[in-house]
Amino acid sequence: MLYYLYKLLSGFDLPGLGMFQYISFRSAAAIILSLIITTAFGKKMIRILQRKQIGEEIRDLGLEGQMQKKGTPTMGGIIILSAIIIPTLLFARLDNIYILLMLTTTAFLGLIGFVDDYIKVFLKNKEGLAGKFKILGQVSLGLIVAATLFLSEDVIVRQNVKDANGEDIREIVIDAETGEQSLQYVTEDVKSTITTIPFIKKNEFDYEWLVSFAGDASSWLKWVVYALAIIFIITAVSNAANLTDGIDGLASGTSAISGVTLGILAYVSGNIIYADYLNIMYIPNIGELTVFVAAFIGATVGFLWYNSYPAQVFMGDTGSLALGGILAVFSVIIRKEILIPLLCGIFLVENFSVMIQVSWFKYTRRKYGEGRRVFLMSPIHHHYQKKGIPEPKITTRFWIVGIILAVLTIVTLKIR
Repeated sequence: MLYYLYKLLSGFDLPGLGMFQYISFRSAAAIILSLIITTAFGKKMIRILQRKQIGEEIRDLGLEGQMQKKGTPTMGGIIILSAIIIPTLLFARLDNIYILLMLTTTAFLGLIGFVDDYIKVFLKNKEGLAGKFKILGQVSLGLIVAATLFLSEDVIVRQNVKDANGEDIREIVIDAETGEQSLQYVTEDVKSTITTIPFIKKNEFDYEWLVSFAGDASSWLKWVVYALAIIFIITAVSNAANLTDGIDGLASGTSAISGVTLGILAYVSGNIIYADYLNIMYIPNIGELTVFVAAFIGATVGFLWYNSYPAQVFMGDTGSLALGGILAVFSVIIRKEILIPLLCGIFLVENFSVMIQVSWFKYTRRKYGEGRRVFLMSPIHHHYQKKGIPEPKITTRFWIVGIILAVLTIVTLKIR
């Protein structure tokens, strides 16, 4: 909104007003405001939750210090969502399709998580929202994202034009000021289902290749495959973030690390100079997402003020489902979804630990008459708790692993 105020007042030549035209300035303003909302107003929100007796019901799993958390306010995800949405509305360009899509994702999954928490807290139903309804919501969001990427004329990527032999076409370009000649690739802006493959020299993959056998039908069938991939990614990452939210500060800290990485990837992908230098896909208008991800980083880091050990508030499903969904949709939009297993490796391991535990338990129960476990408890952070490792140390070590994975993700820009 403030961007449009700048456009309206640009003729008055007010000092400092021109700063609003720069993504870097608006991103910095977004992260500062986000931190203020989470830290300054977060305490007031916690008091409101306490007065409403919106406390966490704790199941006794035999974990050290677990029952001390009983009654800790939950649904703190409202703080995170507010700290993402408000700065984005103020500092981002709201005519940008990518910003609108991320705001929709945040509100949509936040609402699903809120309903789940509401059922648990106010209706005293520990099961919360039925799993099938959560999945239905995530699938619906996947369809919305896929339809937007397919139908919107603003969603394009810049690709090199190829000749009949499949080689990139280049032409001589003369600089208008210096008269210097340079050989540059001929490019065009197109709608495409192309994405990025890490560590590969020509690191682009098109979903159309998966349906190339369909002939002429592949031009529309590729969007069906793309939609299915998006639905799977959103569902998997959103649920994995939900599973990770089991000890103080783990989900919010890990999400912040992933957010910083995605912000870097979005910025270089939306800057034609950096994209050309790094030889990566240039996506017009994607740089505006830097404002959104700055608010996301501020919200997750600021939430740690109250969510770090010992937590004064839990984010609940209101926050965890939204955080995972945001990371998933953001990755899809900037065409880096294949990097998710690396970038969100903590979420992936948490998810797999549950799948392995459940599968092995069911298999051994059928074969031996009693179920056996691979881990002392799943998700895997509870396994380490059972081994007697203090909760803060588990969280810190997971953060360190997350940072290592984030660095490796950024390294994929250059290592091919």
